[in-house]
Amino acid sequence: MNMRIGGLASGMDIDQLVNDLIRAERTRVDKVAQNREFLTWRQEAYQAINRLFANFILDTKKEFGLSRTTASGVLLSNSVNSLDWVKTATLTNEKLASVKVDANAVAGSYELKVHRLASNWSSASSDAISEGASDNLAMQFGLAETDTLKITITTNLGSVTIEKTDLSHVTINDIVKEINQADIGVVAMYDAASDRFFLQTKHTGSDNWVRINDESVLTDGEDFTNFINGKLKLQYLDGQVARDVADGVDYSGENALFDFGAAKGIEQQGNSFTINNVHLTLKATGESQLDVGINVEGILAKVKGFVDKYNEFVDKMNIVLSEPAYRDFLPLTDEQREEMTEDQIKKWEERAKSGLLRNDAILSRTMTTVRSGLYEEVAGISGIFAQLTQIGISTESYAQGSRGGKLVVNDQQLVAAIEKDVDSVLELLFKKPDSSLTLKQESEMTAEEIREKRSQSGLITRLYDNLIAGMKDVIVKAGPGKDSELYRNVSSTILLDFVVKHGSISALDDDIKDLTQRIDVLEVYLAKREERYWKQFTAMEKAINMMNQQSAWLMMHFGNGF
Repeated sequence: MNMRIGGLASGMDIDQLVNDLIRAERTRVDKVAQNREFLTWRQEAYQAINRLFANFILDTKKEFGLSRTTASGVLLSNSVNSLDWVKTATLTNEKLASVKVDANAVAGSYELKVHRLASNWSSASSDAISEGASDNLAMQFGLAETDTLKITITTNLGSVTIEKTDLSHVTINDIVKEINQADIGVVAMYDAASDRFFLQTKHTGSDNWVRINDESVLTDGEDFTNFINGKLKLQYLDGQVARDVADGVDYSGENALFDFGAAKGIEQQGNSFTINNVHLTLKATGESQLDVGINVEGILAKVKGFVDKYNEFVDKMNIVLSEPAYRDFLPLTDEQREEMTEDQIKKWEERAKSGLLRNDAILSRTMTTVRSGLYEEVAGISGIFAQLTQIGISTESYAQGSRGGKLVVNDQQLVAAIEKDVDSVLELLFKKPDSSLTLKQESEMTAEEIREKRSQSGLITRLYDNLIAGMKDVIVKAGPGKDSELYRNVSSTILLDFVVKHGSISALDDDIKDLTQRIDVLEVYLAKREERYWKQFTAMEKAINMMNQQSAWLMMHFGNGF
C-alpha cells in the first residue's frame, strides 16, 4: 500500500481535499443507487398489488363458498351446485332430522317418514365375566395354562386370527388390542369396572358384517366367544341382523329405512346421506314435512357482500393509479440521511414513494379488462339473464376526479330477478366455459381461444380469470416475492410460465441486477480515482518537502557567510 502524506509540507488538509473531490464524483454512484432504490420500491409496490388481487379473489371465493380448506390446510374448489346459501330447507318436525340443501335442489314440499334409523351391530357381555383376577386369561376365566385360544374375526373389510397357547402370559386387554390394531371395521373394549366385554362394528348398515369362528380348545369344553354360552357371555341386541352362512353366522347392523315423497321404502347404509341434492341426517323415527325454497335474502346478502368488497377493491386500485408522483423527491443517499431526523426521513420517503404505479400500464390494462368484462354478455347462457344490468347491478354515476368502475345494486330489481329465475342468476355469475376451453393452460391457448373462454364464462368467473391474468403479468414484471404459496392458492399453475419462460427472474430483477453491477464498477473506479488523487497530492507534498529542505540548506549556508 502506498504511503499517504496528509499536508505536512503544504499545510493543506489533503484528506478533506480528496474527500471533496471524490464526493463530487460519487454523485454518479448515488444517482445509480437512487435508481436502484426506486426500482426496488416499485417492485415492492407491484408485489403489494398482487397480494391485494390474490386476497380479493380468495376472500370472495370463501364468502361465496366456492373454496374450502382441508384439515391439512389445502384449499379445494367447490362447484356452484354445492353452494348451501342458494336454497333453504325447513322441517316441520326438527327432531326428526337436520337438513341442508345444494343450489341445484328442486324447490317443493316433500313428506319425510323415517321408519328405522341405521344402526351398527354391537354385542356385550350379559353379566360379569371374570372368575378370578384379571392378571391373565388363565386366572380370569379359570382356564388351564396349556389351553389354546384361537379366534378368527372376519368382516366385510378383512379378518384377523388371534391364537394364544400360554394363557398365563396373555390378558384380556391383549386380545382387545390385537382386534383393534387389525383395523377391520370392528372395535373391541373391556371395561374393568363393570367387568364386561364389548364388540361392535365401526359403521352402520347391513353391508358392515362380522363373523366369529372360535376354534379354541379349552379344558372345560366351552367356547371363548360363543354367544350366550361362551366365556365372554356375549349377547347382541334384538332386531339386529343375523344370517347363516357356510362358515358360521354373519352379524350386521341395519340400514336406515324411510319414505321421501312418493319414493317409498328407501334404504341407506348410514343416517347421513344426500337425496335429490338434499343433505339429510336422520335423528329419530317419525314423520315431517320438508320444504325446499329459494333463499332470496341469503342470495341478496351474498351478492351485495361481493359488490361491497369489489367496490372497496376498486377504490384501492383507483388510489394507486391516481396517486400523485413527486419526481423531485428521490431516494435519499446515506449522506442525506445522516443530515435528517427520523421524522424528516419518513415524510421525505412518503413523498418519494408516492405515485410509484401511477397510470401503470399493466394495472390500468387489468382494471380496464375487469370492468369491461363485467358488462359484456355471457355467451351460451341457457337462462334468461345474459348481462349484469338485467339483474339490477349497474355502474355508479360519473364523478369528477374519479376513475369510476364501482358497482351499484338495485335491491328491488335483484330480488325480482332471483325470484323469477334463480338458476339463471347463478349461471350469469358463475357459468363455466365449455370443457374444451378448460383443458389447456391459457399460456398454451391462442388469443382467440382466450377471448372465447372469457365470453363463455360467468361474470364473476370471468372477473377472477382477468385478475389472474393481470397477476401473471405483474409476476413477470416484478416476481412473486415471498408470496408464491399465496398465489398458488389462487391458481396452482399461476407461476408456471414465470418459471418455464423466464427462469424465475422478473424484468425488475434484471434491471436491479444491472444497476447493482454498474454500482460495483463505479465503486472500483472511485477507489482508483481516490488512490490517484492521493498519489498526486503525496507527490506534491514530497516535492514541497524537498524544496523546503533545499531552502533550509541554502539559508543555513548563506547565513554562515557562504
